[in-house]
Amino acid sequence: MNLSIRWKVALGTLLALSLGLAVAGILAFRSIERLELLRAEEALAARTGLIAFTLEPLLARSTDRPRLQVMARELGRQASARVTVIDHAGTVLADSDVADDAVSRIDNHGMRPEVRQAFAAGRGTDARLSDTTGRRTVYLALRVNPPGSAHPSIVRLGLPLTLLEQRVHDLQGTLAIAFGVAFIVSVTVSFLIARGLTRPLQDMAAVARQLAGGALGQRVQIRSGDEVGVLAATLNQMADQMDRDITALRRLEQVRKDFVANVSHELRTPLTSIKGYVEALLDGAKDNPEEATRFLQIILKQSDRLNLILEDLLQLSQIESGMVRFKRDPVHLHALVERLLPLIKPLADKKRQSLTVAIPPDLPPVSGDEDRLVQVLTNLLDNAIKYTPEGGTIGIAVGLAALPAGDPAQVELSVTDTGIGIPEADRPRVFERFYRVDKARSREMGGTGLGLSIVRHIVEGHAGKIWVEGVQPTGSRFVLRLPIAESEGLSSQRKSESL
Repeated sequence: MNLSIRWKVALGTLLALSLGLAVAGILAFRSIERLELLRAEEALAARTGLIAFTLEPLLARSTDRPRLQVMARELGRQASARVTVIDHAGTVLADSDVADDAVSRIDNHGMRPEVRQAFAAGRGTDARLSDTTGRRTVYLALRVNPPGSAHPSIVRLGLPLTLLEQRVHDLQGTLAIAFGVAFIVSVTVSFLIARGLTRPLQDMAAVARQLAGGALGQRVQIRSGDEVGVLAATLNQMADQMDRDITALRRLEQVRKDFVANVSHELRTPLTSIKGYVEALLDGAKDNPEEATRFLQIILKQSDRLNLILEDLLQLSQIESGMVRFKRDPVHLHALVERLLPLIKPLADKKRQSLTVAIPPDLPPVSGDEDRLVQVLTNLLDNAIKYTPEGGTIGIAVGLAALPAGDPAQVELSVTDTGIGIPEADRPRVFERFYRVDKARSREMGGTGLGLSIVRHIVEGHAGKIWVEGVQPTGSRFVLRLPIAESEGLSSQRKSESL
């Protein structure tokens, strides 16, 4: 039979409590019985001592047995107990519960346990079924040394256990009722404990089923800090991770679909153009030298564009797969900018754009691959020039990044333009492959749509980060941060702390 965990916990708890109650009940019953027997023995001891004191003069005259029997019967009646007088040989001299003429026929009592104890130690006790009366009796015997007698005698009192057993039975009945109530309470407590322990598990099972069904927003309510609470928190963490992973997988799938669609589109455009102009040449345009030359120039341009797309795709694939290993050399950014300015300034001058540079002379070098960093800065400056109208301004600024105290020092480089700007909604996506804010205009500018994606991977490969900000009234600012060279980083950090 398959029991639920709630029933298993409840029955297990109930069994443990029941065993505990049973053991406690048995011990309590025995303790009560021993206590009542001890009380009876103490009461008998007081009575026996008094009766022994009363009979002691008669015991000195051992020939006066009739008188001794009369006294034993009277004292037994007063004490509500059986009084037995035994001589040193174990012969019963008098017994209050036996007829006068039958006393002489009573078995020798010298071997009775309480009698032997009394002869040896002065006092003896025992509880057993009486051979004479046939009733369960508790006995207490005292040794008496009558004056003038050479041998001791024994005065023994016997108290039937009927009253004692009735009293014990009454107490045990009361105790049984108490244990019955305790058992009922135990049953209730067992099921309450079981419910309290299993409810979180049932909740977790329900949430796990919902998660398996795709409801990734479900979470378990954490009610405690014990192992069950830790399990619930772990399940919630797993659900959070699953949610993030599935969201990432969906995003990756969407990126893959977009990538395939974009690659197809980006490759189709130049291929279609090339095919169209080749067909035009075959249809007779080749016979017109001027037109043929123009068509061939277009074909060459589209071929170059196609080659550029494929080169960027290959480069991006190599970077993403980890095939490209970046160097970790000290690179001075002011020298890198000075190296690029002669190449960039003519492009800016063509559009009458002003180019500003702000780099402090004592800037520490960054740790990186100089050629790759040149590629990053070239792409950012090329984009700034392309998307900034004539007469605009492009600024390059480098400095130590403002970071919280204790963070490793970094250098911040920014490229700012007064161009058309990037809408806020598009800024997080500009580093995606083939993502274009203005697709038509971007193609007119000659871009492949992969430059910023390559830039992002290079920066992240240098343990840095890059982002884009808006500039008022129009324009954009691309900001990247790179860790400074290790030896320089320690000195720069100490310098900033001293300031």
